[in-house]
Amino acid sequence: MRAHCQKGKAAAPRINSIELRRYLAEELKKSKRYSSPVDYRNDTDREIAFRQESNFYYLTGCNTPSSYVLAAYQPGTSLDTTPSVELFIPEANLADMMWSVPPVSLAAAQEIHDVTRVDHPPALPAAVAKLMKALPGALFHVLPRASPLFPAIEEEYLQPILAAENQGGAVTDFYLLSALHRARLTKDAHEISLIQKACDISSRAHEVVMRVLGAAVKGGIVAGAGAGVERPLLPGEWLIEKEAEAEAIFVASCRRENAVHQAYLPIVAASTRASTLHYCCNGGNDKEFAWGPVGAHDHQNRNSLSSGRDLKPQVLLIDAGCEWTCYAADITRTMPVGNGGKFTPEAKAIYELVLEMQKACMEILKPGLHWDAAHLLSHRVLVRGFQKLGIFKSPSSPNSGSWASEEAILASGQSTAFYPHGLGHSLGMDVHDVPSASKPAVNTTIAENNKAVELGHTSFYEFLRLRVKLEEGMVVTVEPGIYFSPHLLASVRESALIDHEVLKRYESVGGVRIEDVVHITAEGMENLTKVKSDVEWIEGVCSGAL
Repeated sequence: MRAHCQKGKAAAPRINSIELRRYLAEELKKSKRYSSPVDYRNDTDREIAFRQESNFYYLTGCNTPSSYVLAAYQPGTSLDTTPSVELFIPEANLADMMWSVPPVSLAAAQEIHDVTRVDHPPALPAAVAKLMKALPGALFHVLPRASPLFPAIEEEYLQPILAAENQGGAVTDFYLLSALHRARLTKDAHEISLIQKACDISSRAHEVVMRVLGAAVKGGIVAGAGAGVERPLLPGEWLIEKEAEAEAIFVASCRRENAVHQAYLPIVAASTRASTLHYCCNGGNDKEFAWGPVGAHDHQNRNSLSSGRDLKPQVLLIDAGCEWTCYAADITRTMPVGNGGKFTPEAKAIYELVLEMQKACMEILKPGLHWDAAHLLSHRVLVRGFQKLGIFKSPSSPNSGSWASEEAILASGQSTAFYPHGLGHSLGMDVHDVPSASKPAVNTTIAENNKAVELGHTSFYEFLRLRVKLEEGMVVTVEPGIYFSPHLLASVRESALIDHEVLKRYESVGGVRIEDVVHITAEGMENLTKVKSDVEWIEGVCSGAL
């Protein structure tokens, strides 16, 4: 579960791995951790689909709710090379067996997990007392207490440790999370294989949505007699005419391949709504496509579908990815809707520019490169592209000079009005993985050939989630985008650097984002995303030609 299985068991928990021991060596003497409990939807007696707390799963590979792990590690002893790892899982009772799937037996858990022993939680206090006697004065490390982000540890299990503080023992939640995050920042081969599986399933789901759109263009989706009246529509009869239908098909495709969870709530935005970065909740993913004459900034489009009206050419942006064994995918594709499954000239120009931004950044990714430098490059490519399109003025524009140079525009920070978010983020068990390690409080020095690298405008980095040098084994997303949000553009409406008449021609595009998951290797990077993104393929599939 944590690494390649041997002899029918999951390999040793992560606490036995070299990298985690390195980060914990000075800090971790004893560690006790409680897994997530089962949550219930109000007044239903039905569990919400369980997903294990990431750090607990990372240490144990155990997906059983309300479990504990007690791991003992002591440098300079036998526990240095072989930590003691005790897993405590709930005991099944009659109610569990009657209403729900019960937890596994102790014998089965011992076979599944490569741990020192498995017992039920009532045995935990005695195990704690035994460790306290064997390792007097040792620290007990837990994840942050009194935090809504982590499950609470029962007071009866903490009490023996707290009572021992007078004898030099203590319980601390200052070090374990940061050490775990630092270890989780790089992935081993098994983790990469799980992320690859999630990316494969998600890539196929993105393509399924595109092919359903393409089949509709070619008239390949036909409802049988009585469909929708005498009987419901069958999957082969489904049309995608609104965002919710595209989301439903994506999720169904993932679930059909046994992916239980989406890694995050899908973002499915059509037309100008694609300019809203996290368009998914509280009114998101629920609008019909733009039909007939719809205003460029009409975010309240609720027109009823009618065969008497034409589908307005628009983009459909889908940012979605499933989980596989607690490891995430995060993929975005922007596709044409209407116009026979082809981009409009304006949408195509913006799409090709975003793809150019992504490719340019991918080409420079390698261990040792600071992520800030890649992010700055994405803004530089955007500015150059906008100058070619005429949205940003250039020195060759009428009545302009050096004040409209590429460097001057970068220094102004005005590209953030079109591209406000970061180039990408760390990905792993969580979508925005290990923030304390990927975005440290103090950004490391950026150096290239012992010379400082230009950072560009400070606004470029306001929402950047990754601020470190790349390392072999890291998994990151590369997701540049260009958006024409009326709210963001308000800040540059009077800018002399922009040709506002040219800008008007592109505002109806809404937004374009392209996102792939990449693995940083010793020589560069490996793209884990299988669904293609080139214009020819996207248009071929969405038009039904491929």
